[in-house]
Amino acid sequence: MKVLVVNAGSSSLKYQLINMKDESVLAKGNLERIGMAEPLLKHTPQGGETIEIHGDFADHNAAIKQVIETLMDNEHGVLDSMEEIRAVGHRVVHGGEDFANSAIINDEVMEAIKANVELAPLHNPANIMGIEACRKMMPNTPMVAVFDTAFHQTMPQKAFMYAIPYEAYERFGVRRYGFHGTSHKYVAIKAANILGKPLESLKIITCHLGNGSSIAAVDHGKSVDTSMGFTPLEGLPMGTRSGSIDPAILSYMMEKKNLSCEEVNSILNKESGMLGLSGISSDFRDLHSAAVEGKGRAQLALDVFNYEVKKYIGAYAAAMGGVDCIVFTAGIGENTPEVRAAACGDMEFIGIKIDDERNRTVRNRPEYNGEINADDSKVKVLVVLTNEELMIARETLDLVF
Repeated sequence: MKVLVVNAGSSSLKYQLINMKDESVLAKGNLERIGMAEPLLKHTPQGGETIEIHGDFADHNAAIKQVIETLMDNEHGVLDSMEEIRAVGHRVVHGGEDFANSAIINDEVMEAIKANVELAPLHNPANIMGIEACRKMMPNTPMVAVFDTAFHQTMPQKAFMYAIPYEAYERFGVRRYGFHGTSHKYVAIKAANILGKPLESLKIITCHLGNGSSIAAVDHGKSVDTSMGFTPLEGLPMGTRSGSIDPAILSYMMEKKNLSCEEVNSILNKESGMLGLSGISSDFRDLHSAAVEGKGRAQLALDVFNYEVKKYIGAYAAAMGGVDCIVFTAGIGENTPEVRAAACGDMEFIGIKIDDERNRTVRNRPEYNGEINADDSKVKVLVVLTNEELMIARETLDLVF
């Protein structure tokens, strides 16, 4: 049973072909610069070396055609025929309030995805192009949309509403939606498996920390709050995004610097966060190196980020009336012990205590199970490697078969 997972961007297309019998990745790849000069496909078959394919990929139709041909290539492919792909799972960023779960794609679902374009103008159009290209290439193959926002649709109204005129919600859908839902769901399930307890019995705080970061409160298997909001700009400071700020700053900056709405939006999304604070980089590896060299603004950026992560952990423990487990995942969460240590430091008062040696060596231990908490910690603290592609494949399999 083979499922193709597709994540289409405006000029890129990432994919994985997964054998659902053992959940192994048969092949994966990324096609970049679609419709631009010098497009490139990097394809890696299971157990093989990455190959590069250059071509004229004018649009997503050409991109999907190339992906299928590569998967069936005599030398580098892993399929004998296209019919071996039993289903396709598509990442779709925004499902609005229309989708609390993944959905088999039909004309009605496509119309709903298109209706939510205004909520995700940079992402949904690209997702739609990927879906339409796959439907054209594989018209008889079932397809599933897996939404980043779906997992957070269980949030109560008190958590997702903003205290602005109610008309904004009624007419324009202005509310907290949350993102990274596929990752938050995957690692919460994985954490429950590691602990050997039913997900429905646990209060978990999942920290998806990467260039884009968000934290979620998962109470008995359901998301009840999350840091990202109407857009992925809200919440934690990130690589180049400001995170939550006083909204009056926008009009103040516009007046002082004679900026347009578009210019301010660009600053908050592309020039802020770790990059804006440090003036050095949005990459945490660069910031840690610079901090060691004594560059104060790099340390300031790290301190701000760690402080905000800690605040959300405390807030969500309060929101759920306690916490059983904290999970760190994604690029920074999985690979940066300094962030985990700072976020969990001085938190013994709510039962959180990590073991410094376990935290430092967690990824290198032969008995790796992700656990970094001290033996006497009342709260389990785990490092869990996220796998959004596998979660999409599982959701696809569950709906189609």
